[in-house]
Amino acid sequence: MHLSERLQRVAANVLSGGVVADIGCDHGFTSIYLVQEHRTVSAIAMDVNQGPLKRAKEHILQYGMSDRISLRLSDGLSGLLPGEADTILISGMGGALTARILTDGREVTAAAKELVLSPQSEVFLVRRCVHRLGFRIASEEMLSDQGKYYVVIRAVPGNERYEEEIDYLYGRKLMDRQDKTFFLYMEKEEARVNKVLCGLPDQGLSAVGKQRKKELQQERAQIQKVLNRISCQKEGGRLWEDESG
Repeated sequence: MHLSERLQRVAANVLSGGVVADIGCDHGFTSIYLVQEHRTVSAIAMDVNQGPLKRAKEHILQYGMSDRISLRLSDGLSGLLPGEADTILISGMGGALTARILTDGREVTAAAKELVLSPQSEVFLVRRCVHRLGFRIASEEMLSDQGKYYVVIRAVPGNERYEEEIDYLYGRKLMDRQDKTFFLYMEKEEARVNKVLCGLPDQGLSAVGKQRKKELQQERAQIQKVLNRISCQKEGGRLWEDESG
């Protein structure tokens, strides 16, 4: 079984060793991989649509995993009972949807030993959500796969809050671990914002244009703060500068 680099990193964050609920299982390959690699004793592959479950069933039968992986038609966590799964895994959905699923199924979420989450957008919403639901972020990493950047979060029960908004926006754990891929991503974000700002005139902007420029300047200041924080934590400054091109 071969998974994309992103899904391999998602799977590597499953550490409970128990039952995994794969929410939005799509083709079922992640569940198959987790069982095949002995990262989980069994899996519950769940999806809101019959089509993905049908494809997943074909693959599960192909790999002889029908005794270890069950299938359920479910909107988010609605088809799961509290305590049925040690790990709740949600990958490839938007941050708002991921947060909604965890919140709507808060009783199921609260009973899990870990959450493994890889939202495709609005990651800050997911960080806030796991804190609100009584989890702390144990680890967070960023990877680049086929030209796109992805974040993988592993959260476990515990009380945690970030005091600074910037930690929710960009990820305190990514800054604290001096994540190289994250550093290069932030440099690219800085270049993107600077390019847009350079294209805006100093005079003659409409009210909407002025507001947009102000927001971009604020975003640049936040990005620079993140880069400075990482650089200050690294002895000798930006050790990865020569590799960013």
